[in-house]
Amino acid sequence: MKSNFFLGLTILGLSAILLTSCSKVPQVEIDAANAAIEEAKTAGAETYVHDNYVALQDSMNAVMVSIETQKSKFFKNYATAKENLTGVTQFAIEVKVLTENRKSELKVEIQNTIAEATSLIDINRQLILKAPKGKEGTSALIAIKGELNTIEATLAEANTMLEAGDLLATLDKANAAKAKATTINTELTEVIAKYNKRR
Repeated sequence: MKSNFFLGLTILGLSAILLTSCSKVPQVEIDAANAAIEEAKTAGAETYVHDNYVALQDSMNAVMVSIETQKSKFFKNYATAKENLTGVTQFAIEVKVLTENRKSELKVEIQNTIAEATSLIDINRQLILKAPKGKEGTSALIAIKGELNTIEATLAEANTMLEAGDLLATLDKANAAKAKATTINTELTEVIAKYNKRR
């Protein structure tokens, strides 16, 4: 009889401990998840992997809603919220890695685009030497030389922006410079081809 009484007390004590541990707001896990989300944001997730970042915020918001719901209950249980917060923290770490990978990809893309545009400028300068001069041709070639100088200045700006880490704007600038250099290349190639046919 006595042993049953002690056994009952032990079970009650364990139940109380379990209930207490499950009924406390998981602040440590909340703080860890928020810190991981902030790290992803600082890495540039909002800009470079926007959809993933939005999904991450939605996940955290959903967990916080469930925690608020538990707070209003008489018997609170945050076990599921704890698990979900651990999942959010892991997701935030993954989003940060995705961000860094995307930034690396963009840097390579920018460097390649700048290199291609620079190469086109050199080719275009060679084509200018082969282009027909004449009265109109000379003034047109002077204008093209000016455009090539502008493209070179744009690429120099793009390099500066790349070093500053402004990747999306840098890619836009590099692509615009390459597109202009490509247009000039097409024009010069066509003019030279027509001129050579007439000779």
